Amino acid sequence: MPPFRDKITARNRVPATMKRQLFSWLRLSASFIILLMAAIAVNQLYSLSLALNSFIPYSGYVFLAMWGIFFAVTLLYGYRLWSMPKVPPLADRVGGSNFDAWIAWLGKSLAVHRNHPEGGKKEHDLRWVKANLKLHEVDALNATKTVATKNFFIGAFAQNTSYGTTTSLMNNIKLVWSIYAKYHRNHSIREFVRLLRSVYECLPLSDFNKEELPAHIKPIIQCSFSNTLSSLLPGGNLLTPFFLNLFLAGATNTYLTCLAGIIASKHCQILSLEDKDEIVQQSMFEAAFMLREIVKECNPILSVTISNAVKKAGLESLDTVTAPTSGSGLAQDIVSHLASSLRNIIMDSGKE
Repeated sequence: MPPFRDKITARNRVPATMKRQLFSWLRLSASFIILLMAAIAVNQLYSLSLALNSFIPYSGYVFLAMWGIFFAVTLLYGYRLWSMPKVPPLADRVGGSNFDAWIAWLGKSLAVHRNHPEGGKKEHDLRWVKANLKLHEVDALNATKTVATKNFFIGAFAQNTSYGTTTSLMNNIKLVWSIYAKYHRNHSIREFVRLLRSVYECLPLSDFNKEELPAHIKPIIQCSFSNTLSSLLPGGNLLTPFFLNLFLAGATNTYLTCLAGIIASKHCQILSLEDKDEIVQQSMFEAAFMLREIVKECNPILSVTISNAVKKAGLESLDTVTAPTSGSGLAQDIVSHLASSLRNIIMDSGKE
């Protein structure tokens, strides 16, 4: 038994080792390319400065000095953009070790909400931080609901298309950025990328854990087959599977957006490791509740839009059927009569 476990452990170490080697190779390759481009740029700039000196004395030195200042300012802004703020270690529980240092850091790094009753207070204690986080959470949930509503219609009408996938992904990334920008006073691209990675790792199918799939699928199925939806679907209509497909695609896209926004908000208001361990479960519960609200609002709009489009397309198709003439056969007469009857039925149902 021990040798078998050793084999499994060794087998599991291989991907991690390959990952480290791949990242090391990518860093070396990127460093080589950057240094090569820098050498080429410096050579070209030096040649150009010599050419300028031949026309105007000392103009080449001024040219090189200006480019040096430009590169220095670019590097400075790049460092400030990618630098990570110094973060104290996260406490294992509320009131535990490092908890006071964490709260003090949150008080300095959090953006003061405009509706905070004690926004002008200089000392930010635990009560002040919790009140500030709660106000930011309300804004984050409102932003999440707005983006999730957009993604409902994108998922319904543009499902299985590159446009729908790309648009939904960009909306989710913008949502995570807006939530990050709401919570933090100073913004860092590197810190945002870490938050984005943490959100992705918490989403379903990121590591394909099949035991978690039923918990994620359950709220989507419940919303798609709710009483509200069943009352909107045309009973006995051949288009019912088409309607259900649209509702399922929209609800799935909405649920993932709700989950991403809520997880990002939870990550920004962590107070201890206990909160971090409960992020996924709490986010799933809140995302399911928000999904029901959004689907309840969007289903009537989607059903009416599709029904009107189908009726219009049906009428236009029936209008192309030619009327019977004196020389037409029996089959043409039957088709024309059926088209006229269907046209009248669709128009009467539209008036209702």
